[in-house]
Order: sequence, then structure tokens, then C-alpha cells
Amino acid sequence: MILNELLKAIQPVQVIGDTDVEITGVNIDSRQVENGNLFMAMRGTQTDGHAYISAAIGKGAGAILCEDLPEQLQNGVTYIQVKDCEDAVGKVATTFYGNPTSKMKLVGVTGTNGKTTVATLLYHVFSYFGYKVGLISTVCNYIGNQPVPTEHTTPDPITLNRLLGQMADAGCKYAFMEVSSHSIVQKRISGLHFAGGIFTNLTRDHLDYHKTVENYLRAKKKFFDDLPKSAFCLTNLDDKNGMVMTQNTRAKVCTYSLRSLADFKGRVLESHFEGMLLDINHHEVAVQFIGRFNASNLLAVFGAAVLLGKKEEDVLVALSTLHPVAGRLDTVRSPEGFTVVIDYAHTPDALTNVLNAIHGVLEGRGKVITVVGAGGNRDKGKRPLMAKEAARQSDRLIITSDNPRFEEPQDIMNDMLAGLDNNDMRKTLSIADRREAIRTACMLAGKGDVVLVAGKGHENYQEIKGVKHHFDDKEEVIAFTENQMSSACKDGE
Repeated sequence: MILNELLKAIQPVQVIGDTDVEITGVNIDSRQVENGNLFMAMRGTQTDGHAYISAAIGKGAGAILCEDLPEQLQNGVTYIQVKDCEDAVGKVATTFYGNPTSKMKLVGVTGTNGKTTVATLLYHVFSYFGYKVGLISTVCNYIGNQPVPTEHTTPDPITLNRLLGQMADAGCKYAFMEVSSHSIVQKRISGLHFAGGIFTNLTRDHLDYHKTVENYLRAKKKFFDDLPKSAFCLTNLDDKNGMVMTQNTRAKVCTYSLRSLADFKGRVLESHFEGMLLDINHHEVAVQFIGRFNASNLLAVFGAAVLLGKKEEDVLVALSTLHPVAGRLDTVRSPEGFTVVIDYAHTPDALTNVLNAIHGVLEGRGKVITVVGAGGNRDKGKRPLMAKEAARQSDRLIITSDNPRFEEPQDIMNDMLAGLDNNDMRKTLSIADRREAIRTACMLAGKGDVVLVAGKGHENYQEIKGVKHHFDDKEEVIAFTENQMSSACKDGE
């Protein structure tokens, strides 16, 4: 693409050099620059791209986009100075990749919990309807049926627009993506055209980055503030911040709720570990999910699908075919008669939701044993809150290691234990080895009990001192239950 065409998407402060040159690619990582690329010097949280301008030119960059011009300008290189590089990068990237969101309907899902479930289920619903669909999520990205590995909830703007461009080229008519608070603040979604936005809920999370809940809320709200008039804004009326999100949006506002009158109203009629019977807009539908929070997620999926033009009856049929997302209330039945639930819950509110769902099915007929840790180098303030919530709703609690990253596991566990009183401590064990913690919980469980293994869900690794070691909660549970079966068979010989 000719540089002149790229610059139409932004308003440079000044341009020095020839703009009638071909740009062979766009990059924010100097290590990936190739001959003829445009290198955009973003100021990241860890490094400043301006420090790598010379390196990018050395690798063949034909143009540089930056906020501060280098002291010495190289001959044959075009320099584009902008006020806000973060904002410009997304707009330039989406232009370079052919404005992919003008060729399909993109819906963003934001909130503390439920983003992955809602985005993934929408992907499956529209695949069920026969469309080629794109998905950008924490668990995996998809272009149609083709999986694309993911590292971040919302990729950097170059990766994101390249992926959306591939989706458009592959014929995707719809794309659903998780929109993280980080990506909103860092303007990774700048330049994208959204057909709709969905708000799930807002509770404490990511305060290591945002510092305050108010900053976190403002980050989420900005996504809805920026939606175009042609889009829809679907918000959760059951969350106290649901209508706050819509205050300044130009989009069409619609609501969903399990408790109040709303555009999309739901009610849980029956619940068991195999699923629920729901009433949605006065239609009954059986689904393979448990928990009120999942009923809320399914309402969001239902509402978004209807707002995208699908008939209510057809969407209900699609909902009945859906399965839970990997690592979200994933259940394993033990030969000893207890159930193990593996879930990604890693915030106090998420733990509350999962434990409420478990108690809603048990109705006092069995004990709940919870295994939970907290990630290292993240918001420390939520650690004692998570432990307290787990203790409040569990008969036995095992505090263990999650992804300690660069912290000592015992230090993290001590932060969690600080949230417990003497009564809580009497039913609590502290086991740093996560494998041993899971095995211990299973050995403590009897017939009719439930073991909740929380925090990692779909993740298949433990991150320790910068290294990811293979570890999968579900694999550990299955290995334990298979050993149980093997021992039982030997005893019966």
C-alpha cells in the first residue's frame, strides 16, 4: 500500500520525506521489521518504541511513525510525527489490512467475568446458523473452524487487524471478540468499527494496572462511549454499573436481566449438574450449563443474536445445543461418587458465582471442598478477599499455588491466609504443591460432595520464574480418578 493512502486514516503533526512510497508491512516490534515496512514507535508499559527507531531503520524500515522525531533523520526514510501514537497505530493498521470490520459485523464483549463464555457461545451460535465466523478470545482465536493460538485477551493492534483481515478474506460475516480493559486504555481497538458491544459485569480486577476501581470502570465505559450510532449496546441490568456504561453512548441501548423487567428477561426454573431449564422471554429452553451467572451469560448471547437479526425461536434452539467453554464449570465425575468442578474463577466475584452455582445444585446434600490460589505479580488486594469468599462458602478449603510468576508461592498464600479468621483457619489447609492440593481435596471428598478447583480453568501451565511448566488441573483430576478406578479393580480381584 502507498504511504499516502495510509496517512488518510490519521492527522499527522508533520511529515518529513516522500509519501509516494510503497509500504510492504506495518510493525510495532523492531525485531520483526522487514524491508519497506512502516515502523510505529509505540510507548509500551515496559519499553518505548522510540528507542528502537534506529534498529528498525537498520532492518530496512522505509518510514517511521512517532511522537518525538529523532535528533538525526536518515536520508531516504519518511518520518510521520503524530500527537498520539497509540491511537494512530490502530487506525493505520486497520487501513493497511483493508478495513476488515467494514466487511463483517464485529461485536465486542467486555466486563470482568463472562467475556470468554459470551464471545465463544456467540461464535458457536452463528456457526450453528451456517455462517463462517471469527472469534478472538482468551482461550483461542478462530477463523471459521481454523484455530489460531492466542497469548492475550485482546491482541496488539497489528496482530488484531491482521487477524481480522484474515477473517474478512476467509469470508467471515461475523466476528466476536473479548475486549479487555487494557486494550481499551491502550487503544488497541482504535480504528475498528463495532456493530455492537456487550457489558457483562464489573467487579474488582486488574488493579495492579488500573490502580483504582474507578479507573477500571472508566476504561470499560469508554468502549461504549465510542460505539457508533449504528451499533447496539447490550447491558446487564443486574449489575449496578450496567446503566452507567450506557450514559454517554450513541448506540441503541438494550438490556438483559434475571431480576428485573428488561428487553431480554430470563429466569432459572430448574438446576442440576447436567444443566438448567430456563425461561427466556416466556419461552422454556433446556441448556447444558449451571449457575445463575451462566443463565445471565446465555441471556446476553440470546439478546445479541436477536439484535443481530435472528429470530428468538431459532436462537433458543441454538442455545440448547451449546456446551460450556473449556475450563468454565467443567465437571469430572469420580468413581467414588463425588464431582470435581474445574473453573477459571480468579476474582472474588467469580468465586462467589461458581460457589453459588454449586450450592444451588447441591441444596445442602453434600460438602464443598475448594482448592484455590492467586496469581503472582497481579493485584494483591484481591487475595485475602478470594480466600475469605472461598472459606465462607466451603466446608473445607485448601489454599495453594496458582501462577506465582516472579513471586514466592508461600508469600502469595500468606496474603490469602491473612483474610481468614480463626474459624476459617480450622477448616483450611495450606499446600503449596498444586498437584498435591488437588489430590488432597479429592481424598477428602465423599459420595455426593463437590470439589471445586478454581483459578486456572483452561490453562495448561504453571508460570514460575518466567517459565511455563505444563500443568493442567483437569488432567490432574482425571489422573487421580483413574488411579481410584485402577485401585478399586485391584481390590476386587
